[in-house]
Amino acid sequence: MIARLLFPFRRAFPLVAFVAWTAVAFAADVPKPAFETAVMTSKTKPRILDVDAPLKGAKELFLMVSDEGSKSCDWADWLEPKLIMADGTVKDLTSLKWKSATAGSGKAYVGKNVMGGPLLVDRKTFANGIGTHGPSVIAFDLPAGVERFTAKVAIDDGGMIRKNAASDAKLRFFVFTQMPGHIAAKGETAKGGKPKGKVIETESALPTFVPPQMFTVPEGFEVTLWATSPLLHNPTNMDFDAQGRLYVAEGVNYRGKKGRRKEGDRIVVLEDSTGSGKADKATVFVQDTNLEAPLGVAVLDNKVIVSQPPDLIVYTDVNRDGKFDPKVDKREVLLTGFNGRQHDHSLHSLTAGPDGLWYFNHGNTGAQFTDKSGKTFRMGSPYVHQNGKQVVDPSTIAGMKSDDGNVWIGGFTARMNPDGTGVKIMGHNYRNSFEQTVTSLGDIFQSDNDDPPACRVTPLIEGGNAGFASADGKRAWKADMRPGQTTPVAEWRQEDPGTMPAGDVYGGGSPTGVAFYENGALGEKWNGLLLACEAGKNVVFGYFPKPDGAGFKMERFDFMTSNKEKEFAGSDFLGGGGSITNELKTLFRPSDVCIGPDGAIYVADWFDPGVGGHGTRDDRFTGSIYRIAPKGFRSVVPKIDLTTIEGQIAALKSPAVNVRNSGFTRLKAQGAKAVPAVAALLEDRNPYIAARAG
Repeated sequence: MIARLLFPFRRAFPLVAFVAWTAVAFAADVPKPAFETAVMTSKTKPRILDVDAPLKGAKELFLMVSDEGSKSCDWADWLEPKLIMADGTVKDLTSLKWKSATAGSGKAYVGKNVMGGPLLVDRKTFANGIGTHGPSVIAFDLPAGVERFTAKVAIDDGGMIRKNAASDAKLRFFVFTQMPGHIAAKGETAKGGKPKGKVIETESALPTFVPPQMFTVPEGFEVTLWATSPLLHNPTNMDFDAQGRLYVAEGVNYRGKKGRRKEGDRIVVLEDSTGSGKADKATVFVQDTNLEAPLGVAVLDNKVIVSQPPDLIVYTDVNRDGKFDPKVDKREVLLTGFNGRQHDHSLHSLTAGPDGLWYFNHGNTGAQFTDKSGKTFRMGSPYVHQNGKQVVDPSTIAGMKSDDGNVWIGGFTARMNPDGTGVKIMGHNYRNSFEQTVTSLGDIFQSDNDDPPACRVTPLIEGGNAGFASADGKRAWKADMRPGQTTPVAEWRQEDPGTMPAGDVYGGGSPTGVAFYENGALGEKWNGLLLACEAGKNVVFGYFPKPDGAGFKMERFDFMTSNKEKEFAGSDFLGGGGSITNELKTLFRPSDVCIGPDGAIYVADWFDPGVGGHGTRDDRFTGSIYRIAPKGFRSVVPKIDLTTIEGQIAALKSPAVNVRNSGFTRLKAQGAKAVPAVAALLEDRNPYIAARAG
């Protein structure tokens, strides 16, 4: 059996991966482990195994734990680790400071398990040891004169039981004196001593993005890799400004990986400064220890709005240089009171509507916030999470009226004036809508995550109730499920009065960003295209919504996918880490989609073998931005002079939704002077552009 170090391969990479990535190779000089265990599971007896590894002459020590396919419960303990010196003395390894340490979830601790609790094996507490989570590598520089390394290894009690049964923990322990490159199965060699069959790669040998030629898009379009690491890392959300610069929110410090970037997460600005059609320049707009995986960024003129629970933050770039300088620029917490810091069911991105108002949404971790008009909104929920009650326990305010006289539940969409006054709840009782898009006709679309498999892409009816929890916010949907009801019908309460149509319920997945294409480079036939990212299924869905009764008819198709065979892996609906294959086509995890001011479509890729709030596995925190446009497309960002009515009209006609807002606000400020130019738009053959004049 192959030791699955760092990434649990179940199948070899497809041929196209080898063609695109010559770095994947079979090496003859494979470092041999000084010690290795057999596979250990939650049912292995005895629970504790002894380690004794020769280290004579070694300068480094690498303690490695493999993930043998389970990932979720691989709590690994190195107990009583000791260095035996040449003179017979014994040195406690934990007295040395490691030079690097990685963990598949959480972080490595000295004297504690991976979650910070006591090292506990078979109900016995160990005071001395190292707790981590597979896959893991902990590296030490060794002092002179070390002869041997001894320890005991075990799966911590914290990883043994799940749901009153033995967990799926499955791992191996290794000791190396060199950083391993590739490890083949025992006895599997071919001629020349090279490994036979599958090998395990170190992270540096693995691909960092999906090659553009692996994607399937509609006939006539092509995919371009517009930007990739190290220009950006772990993109969660993005937005363009009028100059064609792309602002990207990063989530390197996301949940279990909190602390990977000590300086805090960033908003980074990418641009094509040479006109080559690809980003070549990255500028840090802001980096702050307060930023921990912000899930939203919006650019409205010189204001950059960042969604970072518990706050909705507005940075004003006073001198418009694309970098936040606290000596010159301004930072304001526009609204505060949002639960879910370090939780994906929290505060998401903001979008400007055709009415000039600002729209944002939030998952069902709950909130209690007061707008600038003085009205307090209480968003109760039966979902209570340790990362979801920093402001208020949402169960304690469930069923309580907000100051607008209504009871609002769970996830919600809100609309407000740009100064934070006049908040109005546009819809509620979602599980976790990641983003909304507002069309020029005033329609709102969003996706919503499931509990069991019932993800959906849906229109939003103003004031609508999505049905996830009971009307008083006390019970989740399953408590009210009736005999004979299917999960999609029960979860979104489609047979209950007072709930809105569910839209396209497509099953398991991890829906993320959405966008609506109204005009641009794709051609007239694509106007009215709704795009919805689905990270769990390696796809960006496409729809052409058609009015149908109280809702819309939503016929889904794959607009962009790396996995046309639909051989999904690593997603929660498949069992999470236990289903990882590491095939390159399954590593595309689209987190956001938007329309650029050049009229092309841009997609952000998180890039990871797994997906879900608890399982970030790519410890290189890579990420990419792809562009989809007609074959032969040349990106041109119009130069817009916002001091003139002509320039303001050009901005209003922009394919990029938040760029349009720059034109709208200035034309509105012009008053009667702008009426003739705006009225002329009413004659535009594109109904979306005509609607912007309304």
